[in-house]
Amino acid sequence: MSGTQRNDDGRGRAGTMVSALAVAVGCVLFLGGFAWGAVVYKPYTVPTASMSPTVNAGDRVLAERIDGADVRRGDVVVFTDSVWGNQPMVKRVVGVGGDKVACCDAEGRLTINGEPVEEPYLQAQLPAGGQAAAPAAQQDFTAVVPKGQVFLLGDERSTSLDSRVHLEDPGQGSVPLSAVQARLDAVAWPSQSLIERPESFAGLPGGISAGGPLPLQLGAVLVGVVLILGGAAAGPIAARASRRGRTAGPASAR
Repeated sequence: MSGTQRNDDGRGRAGTMVSALAVAVGCVLFLGGFAWGAVVYKPYTVPTASMSPTVNAGDRVLAERIDGADVRRGDVVVFTDSVWGNQPMVKRVVGVGGDKVACCDAEGRLTINGEPVEEPYLQAQLPAGGQAAAPAAQQDFTAVVPKGQVFLLGDERSTSLDSRVHLEDPGQGSVPLSAVQARLDAVAWPSQSLIERPESFAGLPGGISAGGPLPLQLGAVLVGVVLILGGAAAGPIAARASRRGRTAGPASAR
C-alpha cells in the first residue's frame, strides 16, 4: 500500500514539474518573441496609395530596421530625405549605385543596365483594346545612379511621386543610402501578408535581400502560447490523477 502511494505521489510531482517547466519555457518563447520583434521591427502606417497594390493607403506595416549596406534592388524601403519633404516615405528600390535605370524598352519594361526587368507587383492595367500590358512608366526616362545612392519608384506608377519627379535634381532623383531607415517585411493590418522579394532582380549583381526574421518570431510566440496553455492545463490534470491514485490505493489493498 505504501509503495503504491509513493508511486502515485511521484507521478503527481513529475507531472507538476513538467507542467511548470512547459509554462516557464512558454513564457520565455512568448515574451522573447515579442521582445525580439520590438528590437528588429518598427511599425509604420503607409500614408498614400503610391505603393498599391503591394501596400495600400492606411495599411499598417512592419519594417525591419536596416542600414544602407543591407539594401538590395527590389526592396520596399522606408526613407527620409530633405529633398523629398523630410518625412518618412515608402518606395521600391529599383537601382543601386552604378546602375543605369531606363524606361521603357520595346515591350514597355523597365531596364537595369540594359537588362529588362519583369515587375509582377505593378498594378495590372491594360491599355485600350487590352492587347498588351501597360508600360512600366507613362514617360520615358533614363538615370544613372551615383555610388552610395538608390533610385526609387512606387508600384502605382501613374500616381507615385518618386525618383522620376526629381530627375533634374543632383543625383538624378536618387537618394543616399543613409536616408534608408527600414525595409518592409509584412502588412500587419487590415490584412496579414508577407512582402515577397521579387525574383526578377535576383539575377542582377548583388541579388535580392533575404527575408526577415518575422516568421521565426511569430513561430516563437505561437509555440510559447501552446506551451503556456498546455502546461497550465496539464498541472491540474496531473494533480487530480495523483489524488485519485492515492484514494484508490488503500481500497485495492483490501
